[in-house]
Amino acid sequence: MAESQPWWRDAVIYQVYPRSFADGDGDGIGDIAGIRRRLGHLSDLGVDAIWMSPWYPSPMADAGYDVADFRDIDPVFGTLAEAEALITEAHAAGLRMIVDIVPNHVSSAHPWFRKALADPRAPERDLFWFRPGETMPTAWVGEFGGTTWTRTADGAWYLHLFTPEQPDLNWGHPGVRAEFEDILRFWLDRGVDGVRIDSAALLCKDPTLPPVTEGRPHPFHDLDEVHEVYRAWRRISDTYPGDRALIGEVWLPDAERFAHYLRPDELHAAFNFDFLGCAWEAGKMRACIDRTLDAHAAVGAPPTWVLSNHDVTRHVTRYGRADTTFSFDNNLDGTPVDLEQGTRRARAAALLSLSLPGAAYVYQGEELGLWENENIAADQIQDPMYARRGHTRDGCRVPLPWSGDAPPFEFSTAEPWLPQPAEWKDRTVQAQTGDPSSMLELYRAAIRMRRAEPGLHAGAMTWADAAPGVLAYTRGPDFACVVNMSGAAVALPDHDSCLLASGPLDGVRLPPDTAVWLRLPARGQ
Repeated sequence: MAESQPWWRDAVIYQVYPRSFADGDGDGIGDIAGIRRRLGHLSDLGVDAIWMSPWYPSPMADAGYDVADFRDIDPVFGTLAEAEALITEAHAAGLRMIVDIVPNHVSSAHPWFRKALADPRAPERDLFWFRPGETMPTAWVGEFGGTTWTRTADGAWYLHLFTPEQPDLNWGHPGVRAEFEDILRFWLDRGVDGVRIDSAALLCKDPTLPPVTEGRPHPFHDLDEVHEVYRAWRRISDTYPGDRALIGEVWLPDAERFAHYLRPDELHAAFNFDFLGCAWEAGKMRACIDRTLDAHAAVGAPPTWVLSNHDVTRHVTRYGRADTTFSFDNNLDGTPVDLEQGTRRARAAALLSLSLPGAAYVYQGEELGLWENENIAADQIQDPMYARRGHTRDGCRVPLPWSGDAPPFEFSTAEPWLPQPAEWKDRTVQAQTGDPSSMLELYRAAIRMRRAEPGLHAGAMTWADAAPGVLAYTRGPDFACVVNMSGAAVALPDHDSCLLASGPLDGVRLPPDTAVWLRLPARGQ
């Protein structure tokens, strides 16, 4: 079928976390060789594109988000030649490739920062936020918690919104802007189809370093100056053929400010964290969907629908808790989880997210119904957030189970870098393949149907009347999705056939925590 619009407007994009996808060299850490060997899984799943989390040279102070060189590959993952081969092989398999760029900061091992530390008079100091003084320049709190300034041996301070090993770049300096524009070209020249931009709203800071004060502009969140950075990037990406995409990680509570990043001359898309963190409640979910659609329609951008990623508690676990929301400020680690309930809701959420207008993101392992591993021993935790907030993201980063009855589940021939739950033996790709009741086959069927169903890639969305606690909407003339978030079974609307259901139906009634795709009677009949 010929594409009628740019691919990124309605793509299903699969996030690969390289350390945990598949290990090709047997050291217990995922790598490019493992990804190349398992490309068939992604083809079988039916996704349109792969987003690679950072694979660059890094001391791994923050799992690769502390980058020492954006034009190479960390040896733990492979080589630049292997990365180029993966891009070629993915394209041959009909999969587009998106790479992750981290522009807010670099690693303290980056050559620029090493030169800046070595000499107080080095011009490289101007590329960062160095400040003199006996006391810390501000009382800003970091994104992981804790202080945001570290003192150097010569008595100066440097800014880091994340860990001390991640010094913030000074985006007011033309050298920083030129460097990242060249990095963007470097990867576009190698054929990548898009770039995901980490912490996209944090780049620019108020040079007067004011305190964070309620009711006043934030000194480092969402400053207006950041938009010219992305306008410049857009001008570059627009010179390349093939609808290259810029996709922002933008955490903003204000829908209007969020939409500014998606104006026609800026980013093509941004992640929908409002939807990801929304409670499993029909009223709140409908309001969230409406906010999303309205904000994106105002600038002509495609909405995105995200349930999980490498930073957040897996949604099987979230949806099995009494509090089904997600927020970094609301640490629910260790609170009771009903995994059966969470799995039912996750299955329903898959049909919800895959049938809404726009693009959908799938985080590796969600197609297997994996839950958060909350039983990682403290001495095995590697996430730097744990020491600052008492919350670890490692539980969603555990290596995937491919086959077998016990860890390492063919992820590797060695012990994986994070422990896998033995209970995942029923969640392996092998165990689920061919089982029509499995999460994997549900995702395969839903993605296949999404591509084939005209209403799901061309039909407008219209809310339909529904019982309290139920979401119902149509796409196009004869497709409907109904999601029951109430505590009781509800009657299905009149329909010709059931296309796909997240769980068994009760005759013509839809059980709680279940979603269904329906073929409606043709209008006028």
